[in-house]
Amino acid sequence: MALTLSGLLIAGGTVLLGQLGNAQSDRFGDTSSSSQPRCSNRTLRGNYAFNIDGTIVAGTNRLLLRGLAMTQFDGRGNLSQVDFTTINGPPVGTDWRPGEGTYELDSDCTGTMEIIQSDGSPTLHLMLVVANHGRTIHNIVEGSSTGATGTKVD
Repeated sequence: MALTLSGLLIAGGTVLLGQLGNAQSDRFGDTSSSSQPRCSNRTLRGNYAFNIDGTIVAGTNRLLLRGLAMTQFDGRGNLSQVDFTTINGPPVGTDWRPGEGTYELDSDCTGTMEIIQSDGSPTLHLMLVVANHGRTIHNIVEGSSTGATGTKVD
């Protein structure tokens, strides 16, 4: 009986809050309840496959960067990753390069990510946008002409 009462109280509260939210949306001329994305660190959980693409500018040289990465997000702001990249065709390393880092996702589905590479390379600082209900991530490396698009791996 207590379980049934708790369920009814939760359901009633949900309906009431939904009606208050709709009334506020109507007041501002927006009746769409899904017009505002809702994201948090919990939006990103699991593995994402990334396609890395860009240009590295080194003085007067322009180097073409291509790569792949598999990043695992824990839903709490931590990540681990392996990547494999090429510059102008030849591989940068001989195997997958591991890294670890953190991420922070705001309610509007924009955020930041930091990756510390195991080989001592400079720490990567990225800006990101999450789309498609957390199934797609677009990012760009700060201070670089490189970025990536990631897709959740099922």
